[in-house]
Amino acid sequence: QVQLVESGGGSVQAGGSLRLSCAASGRFFEINAMAWYRQAPGKQRELVATITSGGSTNYADSVKGRFTISRDNTKNTVYLQMNSLKPEDTAVYYCNAGVISPYPYRYLEVWGQGTLVTVSS
Repeated sequence: QVQLVESGGGSVQAGGSLRLSCAASGRFFEINAMAWYRQAPGKQRELVATITSGGSTNYADSVKGRFTISRDNTKNTVYLQMNSLKPEDTAVYYCNAGVISPYPYRYLEVWGQGTLVTVSS
C-alpha cells in the first residue's frame, strides 16, 4: 500500500531551525493535500500546516511566520521548514496525506509514523 516516511526530527535549542521531510512510497494514482500535524505530551494532536497539490498553503496561528510547508510533486515529498523554534514546539510531528488509490480510485488518508522534535530553552 502507501507509506509515508518522515525524517529530520531531532533536538535543537530555542531559536534554532529544523527541516522535516516526508516521502510517500507505494502504489497510488495521485496524492492530494498533504499536511503536518503535531502532538505534544499530554495534548491532543493538532494541525500545523497544509498544502494542496497545487501549492496553496495554510498554517496554524501558532506557527505563522516561523514555519514553511512545501512539496515536491516529482518526489512525492512534503517538507516542513521550522525556524525560530520555541520550547512549546516540542512534539511528535506527523505527516498526513490524502491519497487516491489505483483503480477503483478510492480516497485514502495515510499517516506517517511520527518524528520527535525537542526544543530546549
